[in-house]
Amino acid sequence: MQTIWLGGAEWLAVLRIGLGLWWLESWRHKDRKGWLERGTGIAWAADVAGEHRWAAVRTGFQRIVAPRPKAMAHLVVHAELALGLGLITGFLTPVALIGGLVLNLLYLVLMIHDWAEQGQNAMMALISLVALFAMSWQVWSLDHAIGLFG
Repeated sequence: MQTIWLGGAEWLAVLRIGLGLWWLESWRHKDRKGWLERGTGIAWAADVAGEHRWAAVRTGFQRIVAPRPKAMAHLVVHAELALGLGLITGFLTPVALIGGLVLNLLYLVLMIHDWAEQGQNAMMALISLVALFAMSWQVWSLDHAIGLFG
């Protein structure tokens, strides 16, 4: 596929890089001091999960996240940074795309009642799927430069 400026592989790279910038912006605007030092992010998520309409979400949060709030805060904050950098540079791209898809699906399930938040997570998940199955690391990526993932 060829368009006026770029071919199909290049447009997929643009999509991948745009998704990486989206993750990087998510990390950039996050109150990291609040998340990592005061626990505000996990406390907010605990409130949302505690009132969730699905018992599995409440139970899962209590069993997995609540016992280790600091570790989970670090996981979320640093995952968003790693996803952004990985997708922008095209390093370990399939891993970053799958990780981002999982994180977006978790956010989607947690925020099932908030339609404004759903649009962002659904769009990011869709872009992750397209970029993954179309192998968006074929151009403009470190993966391609060093011969990873064929």
